[in-house]
Amino acid sequence: MGKVYLTGAGPGDIELLTLKALRVVREADVIIYDRLANPKILKEAKNGCKFVYVGKEDGRHTLPQEEINEVIYQNALKYDKIVRLKGGDPFVFGRGGEEGSYLSQRGITFEIIPGITSAVSVPAYAGIPVTHRGISASFKVVTGHEAPNKKGSQVNWKMLEGDETIVFLMGYHNLAKICKNLINIGKPENYPIAVISKGTLEDQKVIVSTLKNITDKAKGLSTPAMIVVGKVVTLREELKWFK
Repeated sequence: MGKVYLTGAGPGDIELLTLKALRVVREADVIIYDRLANPKILKEAKNGCKFVYVGKEDGRHTLPQEEINEVIYQNALKYDKIVRLKGGDPFVFGRGGEEGSYLSQRGITFEIIPGITSAVSVPAYAGIPVTHRGISASFKVVTGHEAPNKKGSQVNWKMLEGDETIVFLMGYHNLAKICKNLINIGKPENYPIAVISKGTLEDQKVIVSTLKNITDKAKGLSTPAMIVVGKVVTLREELKWFK
């Protein structure tokens, strides 16, 4: 049986791929990749490498997660080195834990290769530090796209009342709902917020506004898009560097 490398592809910019990730990509017999992995990475693969696309987009999944798990497992039975290439980091809303558990229960050896998470790198490319002395001493990373749950939201909105930075991943299609929930827990309508589309890539776009107005101003942006909420957003005018 082969070995599976659950590999983070980073936030988009191919130069943010780690050296270890690049090495296993070049050695892989099979690469099972998602939508957010930069396609240029696949050009680093050796001749004869098999490519399997299992990308997901809001409302359109190539395969459900349960079938993706099985695809990884079946390839591990046939090939020596399998790279499961995932955008960002496998363990930051990447469902890498589920895939690792599935393999572990079936006796498949696997390794986690962390990737540079978009939760920190994309705001950095937008000139927004997630922490800044005197402004924000901590930050939270929150899913903006929850799985259906009869018990209600898994997000503890009351825990987001303070002035720490909040990064919402996969939340663009729920932007209006997110803003409404934040206002409902006491954040002012003029509280700073940014939406970053295609972060770290050449066609990156950044919209800065307030909780009250961002939904209208950010209409029409392409995904993937990230939401950053907090006073650190106001630092962008001084720190924006990526054009």
